[in-house]
Amino acid sequence: MSSGAQENRRSAGVQLLSAALPLLLLALSGCSSMDVNVASSINALNGTTVKIACVFTSCYKMDTAKFDMNWTYQETANDTEDMFMKFVRKKGMVSVPSERFGDRVMFAGNLDKNDLSFTLSDVQLEDEGIYNCHVRNPPDRIKGHGIIQLKVVTELPPPRDSTIAVAIGASVGGALALLILSMVVVKCLRRHRKQELISEEKMEEEGKLDAEGVAEEGTKHVRPLPEDL
Repeated sequence: MSSGAQENRRSAGVQLLSAALPLLLLALSGCSSMDVNVASSINALNGTTVKIACVFTSCYKMDTAKFDMNWTYQETANDTEDMFMKFVRKKGMVSVPSERFGDRVMFAGNLDKNDLSFTLSDVQLEDEGIYNCHVRNPPDRIKGHGIIQLKVVTELPPPRDSTIAVAIGASVGGALALLILSMVVVKCLRRHRKQELISEEKMEEEGKLDAEGVAEEGTKHVRPLPEDL
């Protein structure tokens, strides 16, 4: 075989290895597709500013030349989607003119961290609806889609009354303390009574031994009476 053919075959082998290596590393890493992480539902107080978060994970690093992303709004799931923010090459995330939102939307994420979040200021009741986070990050073939349901409330729910909880907790804690104290006292009394019984038994045993010793000693010192002559 000529040296030219060998060189071509070697070059083809290197190219094949170079193409297969990223796929092999991808398979070993366990990364299979894109994931978009969002909260399924968010509550916002009327007139305040709310942050609507969207963060994606991908097997591939973001390539701004191919990356594509946009935010859309729907009043209901059956309505058409209205775009109000998108990714523009060399500009990043920019707002799209919208009659509904005007200049109330602002990008609040970090593209370097795959964070596509935005803030909506001066929230209105009409802002309630569905917010869609659409992401494409080639060469990932899967298009990411996050869906957030925004609910606008006129007042926050009243805080829970902690007084009752504290009172109940104190009562339960006091009862447990009394119970534990009672158990300790009873145990101490039982132990003390047991020690007294052991001491009494020991004293009785020692008394018996002393009595037996005295009796035995007395027997030794008693002289027999002389016989009558």
